[in-house]
Amino acid sequence: MFRPKLPAMPQPTGTVTPPAVVEPTTITPGAPGPPATVPAPTRPTVQLTPGAALALVGGGTAVVLVVGAVLVSMLLAVAITGASVAVCALVIRSLVNADAKRR
Repeated sequence: MFRPKLPAMPQPTGTVTPPAVVEPTTITPGAPGPPATVPAPTRPTVQLTPGAALALVGGGTAVVLVVGAVLVSMLLAVAITGASVAVCALVIRSLVNADAKRR
């Protein structure tokens, strides 16, 4: 009852072709060709100067600080919203209970 029912493997439909026969080829030694030349890279290389490295570090730090400030402000907004909803629930509950006790 608690064992999973495994599906049966379906049989392939359509025509089934047998695998192709691969015949080995012989390698004949010959004269070595000219060595292959490696093409030069087409994109320019990036030179990282100390000023550029300092700018990258400063930019990364600024991004981290901005993202951190946004996340902290969102967390604070959620916390304030939750606290205000909780206070509203307490006030409504006390009003309902006070009204019920008067009757």
